Amino acid sequence: MPTETLDIAITDIEYLRHGDAPLAMRLFRPAASRPHPVVLDLHGGAWNKGDLGGCQARCEYIAATGIAMAAIDFRQAADGYLATMADINYAVRWLKAHAGEHGLDPDRVGITGQSSGGHLAMLSAMRSHDPRYGAQALPGVDATVRCVGMTWPVINPLSRYNHAKRARASGDGWVGDIPERHDIYWKDEAAMAEGNPMLALERGETLATPPALWVQGRPDIVHDYRDPDSPRDLNEPERFAANYRDAGGDIEIVYIEQDNRASQTAHAPLADFFHRHL
Repeated sequence: MPTETLDIAITDIEYLRHGDAPLAMRLFRPAASRPHPVVLDLHGGAWNKGDLGGCQARCEYIAATGIAMAAIDFRQAADGYLATMADINYAVRWLKAHAGEHGLDPDRVGITGQSSGGHLAMLSAMRSHDPRYGAQALPGVDATVRCVGMTWPVINPLSRYNHAKRARASGDGWVGDIPERHDIYWKDEAAMAEGNPMLALERGETLATPPALWVQGRPDIVHDYRDPDSPRDLNEPERFAANYRDAGGDIEIVYIEQDNRASQTAHAPLADFFHRHL
């Protein structure tokens, strides 16, 4: 585990603009002048809510250990799935293209995300060369990453949608407006199945499988459950890990107490993982 604690500099940057709507990146850089590895960080919010401020504590913690972090805003909600993926793909390439200006190493780029952001991080890494995701032009760089760190990702949007609808029918109180957020963003179940890291593996798609980490709180009925439609008698974290390994990838699951999800208990495994792989 890295123990170095560094001063960090925080800078807000406009990395992309759609018409009159700018998209912001908040860059957290260790004060030391050497080129640093960098991790793109994606907030959660069931693909509808939240902004880069949701990444602040995680980014500050990891940056203080010597790895630069870049939290971003991206199009979400009714803008839909492909708009989000285009922004994220572009942000990875932006970090590489502008690395020299910000003291970053373009050859050591990772990605992370929480909840729905974890899903987006893995999908971006798996399909870094998907032409739909690369729709925003930025020549000379690609969106490949060296590794992926996820915290309780919604790795299977379709199963979580059905899980939430079943829970609502039985009167479980955790559901809130989760099904409606799925409907707004994904539009239909076909899209939930297509933009789906779990099902993409089970379909046998050709995908990148960089080293990965899944940090999961327990108990967590929202993210750690068994899908009754699954071909494996495993909860979703273990099901995904088994599929990922079957596809040739290396993935570790770290379980923590659910009450510690917003603490260093969740951030520290990510920092250790990124130091090992970047």
